[in-house]
Amino acid sequence: MRIAVLDDYQGVALELADWSPLKHRADITVFRDHVAESAGVIARLKPFDIVCVMRERTPLPRAIIDQLPNLKLIVTTAGRNASIDMEAAKERGITVCGTPSTSHGTAELTWALILALVRNLPAESASVRSGGWQVTVGGDLEGRTIGILGFGKIGTRIAKIASAFGMHSLAWSPNLTSEAAERDGARLASKEQLFRDADIVTLHLVLSSRTKGIVGATELNWMKPTAYLLNTSRGPLVDESALIEALRSRTIAGAALDVYDVEPLPKSHPFRSLENVLATPHVGFVSEAGYRVFYSGVVEDIAAWLGGSPIRVMNK
Repeated sequence: MRIAVLDDYQGVALELADWSPLKHRADITVFRDHVAESAGVIARLKPFDIVCVMRERTPLPRAIIDQLPNLKLIVTTAGRNASIDMEAAKERGITVCGTPSTSHGTAELTWALILALVRNLPAESASVRSGGWQVTVGGDLEGRTIGILGFGKIGTRIAKIASAFGMHSLAWSPNLTSEAAERDGARLASKEQLFRDADIVTLHLVLSSRTKGIVGATELNWMKPTAYLLNTSRGPLVDESALIEALRSRTIAGAALDVYDVEPLPKSHPFRSLENVLATPHVGFVSEAGYRVFYSGVVEDIAAWLGGSPIRVMNK
């Protein structure tokens, strides 16, 4: 069997898991670069029987799957992947498996971004590196209000950490109840109230047809001009054009973003140059512990499939 491991940007896939169960059973090729165009993806993957994808970095729609005659197994890290056409894979007899995952990495990055944004750490660090000293007056978290859009595993963790900073938490999710919000240290708010009252709004929703564009011009106009928006979930949750306009016009104070409509982010994209944007390259889930869980799960999935008893099948 020929195995392709895609988008291993840091070249760590073979280091962070024990691949010995596949020794003598498969040839493994690791690709560190990213191919975006469908034709390039098809040309790269045609020889392979098994394709391992890192989250949604390389989508596998029907148009690509149907052009891969040797493909028999797709393994995606984590337990869901909306960028894979599950039905197309099923029709072709291709098994799709997921892996265990962790949630702490994204929550930790969210707080790193909040602190960096509020305390102007990029500007202060740049000043020191260039020979200068203090250049800004930082903001505060104590007594401020954080609005959490999406109150699942990550959202509830954000609220608990906010409490340690002495912050007030407002929460909104489509089906959230007051009791559930209060149980995890937040107060249920309407979507409009959350955007109007929060000093920081952070998104932790699953991307779906129902949530795509859930933050647009209306929601951004509700926000205080001193408020910040954070998105470490999925880029299309936010209307990108509306956010760029709000940042350029200073309708909001700024944004910290780890996710985008197109990834990798195009080199000429405004998010790379706007002064009130703190941008990171979708690293919320990129931590040593998280990657060990991911890649160990990939090996387990492949070994189980080769043994005739696939596990964590996503397209039954």
